[in-house]
Amino acid sequence: MPKFSANGVEIYYEVTGQGFPLVWCHEFGGSYESWESQVRFFTRRYQVITYAARGWPPSDVPTNPDAYSQDIIVNDLYLLLRHLSIGQAHIGGLSMGGSVTLNFGISHPEMAKSLIVASAGSGSTNRKTFLANGQAMTERLLSEGMEAVAKDYGTTDVRVQLLRKDPQGFEVFSRLLAAHSAIGSALTFRGFVMNRPTVFALEEKLRTLRVPTLIMIGDEDEPCIEPAVFMKRTIPKSGLSVFPQSGHAINLEEPDLFNRAVLDFLTAVESGAWAARDPGQPSGSLEAPV
Repeated sequence: MPKFSANGVEIYYEVTGQGFPLVWCHEFGGSYESWESQVRFFTRRYQVITYAARGWPPSDVPTNPDAYSQDIIVNDLYLLLRHLSIGQAHIGGLSMGGSVTLNFGISHPEMAKSLIVASAGSGSTNRKTFLANGQAMTERLLSEGMEAVAKDYGTTDVRVQLLRKDPQGFEVFSRLLAAHSAIGSALTFRGFVMNRPTVFALEEKLRTLRVPTLIMIGDEDEPCIEPAVFMKRTIPKSGLSVFPQSGHAINLEEPDLFNRAVLDFLTAVESGAWAARDPGQPSGSLEAPV
């Protein structure tokens, strides 16, 4: 079982295939196993790397709250690439993993050939409600356990789309979610998810980010739609892919659409065809003469 030490915390990872590295960072509700459809698709062309974040077995689950923060978890990704002697890779992630991806690109742009930021930015809008709900959920995790919380977490308004589209896939998602570490999940949510800057607070850094970026969002993932549009407007070399009638876990809901959109993006980046946005002329300047 391959692991490496991230400042004393053992992190589990898997490497599959050969070629240029493509790393996937999992979401709070998922795990490295959530990327199975992407691993099978992209190993035809890339060396695909997945890993379990700290707090997600088989990685270590620190019980010290100070072991969890955005900076620490972004640094875990950096240390993983260093451990594998990878100088540059395509970096992708969904939700919590999308935040890791985005902030890795900000902190280590020279190591990111491209960024795939999917379903990211939850908590950037309706901040008070987000924090209150997060506090309540983490208290339930610590008092009732992961299995009890998982029953409700998987049927929220941004998750039910997976159940409607793929009942068997939803059962797999729910089973894996219920097996998460309650303390690892609670401490990650408190230390990282609830304390990370909003997407809007990153505006200055995003405007100077020159890494090619694909932003992906489901049109029913309401908490992440506004942050996704903001990222598209702010990151110079970005594009926005919107999935119709889709919720949060778009890589699970629409794996074929997700994989093809990412492959088209990677192909454009590698061919040099993915360009910075051309502002053109203001649309008002083309008004017909009177």
